[in-house]
Amino acid sequence: MLTNIFAAGAPAGAPNFGFWEALQQGGAIAWTVLAILVIMSVGSFYILFTKLFEQQKIINQAKRVRATFWQSNSLREGAAKLDKNSAYRQIVDDGLAAQEQHAKLTDPVEAHDWLHGSLARSEAAINSKLGAGLAFLATVGATSPFVGLFGTVVGIYRALVKIGAAGQAAIGDVAGPVGEALIMTAIGLVVAVPAVLAYNWLQRRNKSIAEDLSAFSNDVLGFLASNGAVRPALASKGTVAAKPAVTAAKPVTGTTTAGQTGGVPPRS
Repeated sequence: MLTNIFAAGAPAGAPNFGFWEALQQGGAIAWTVLAILVIMSVGSFYILFTKLFEQQKIINQAKRVRATFWQSNSLREGAAKLDKNSAYRQIVDDGLAAQEQHAKLTDPVEAHDWLHGSLARSEAAINSKLGAGLAFLATVGATSPFVGLFGTVVGIYRALVKIGAAGQAAIGDVAGPVGEALIMTAIGLVVAVPAVLAYNWLQRRNKSIAEDLSAFSNDVLGFLASNGAVRPALASKGTVAAKPAVTAAKPVTGTTTAGQTGGVPPRS
């Protein structure tokens, strides 16, 4: 389809102006540039779809955590409800392991600091895994226009060489190299734009996931540091917390004794 678009303006019966003909005139350099751009494009779309799958998986895990996890009596019971390879279960398991390890430490270390450091490392490992591959997208977005520009420079150079060798070259002699040059520039931009858009979109989704993981890690830390006394408040959908009733204070006659707050009258 792309080749048809590039060759749409070529007149009938002029095969020397087609896309593949221009590449053949460009030789090994043109084919190499095209191969590099194709590899960049395929790699970009592969990373895009795989990262979307990973992100959606963690987003679905977050929904299950909000629905069932904090209704459990203990962290181990809640972890059993999560998938074995869940990112949220990894945080819980690392927190429980850190709690057990703290009891074995011979050097006195604050439990809060030890647990916080362990949970922070667990978060960092998950975020690092989510960010894997995004550097490739950034590299493609930054370099593919220049790779295409390299093909453009080579094509223009070959066209100028033909003109210089022929003295007065016809337009047909230089149209192939010039067409190859313009095609390489276009392909470089076609590869770069989706890579940049995918990078920015995936980065924004990763930031949202990291915020959810950080909030969950903080809740786990509070649960461990308080022996289960502190946990997130679970509000039922569609319910509104009732406001405390305010009763008007009735006037009290008589005097009150010291320490009898609330206006309790003394015995007569």
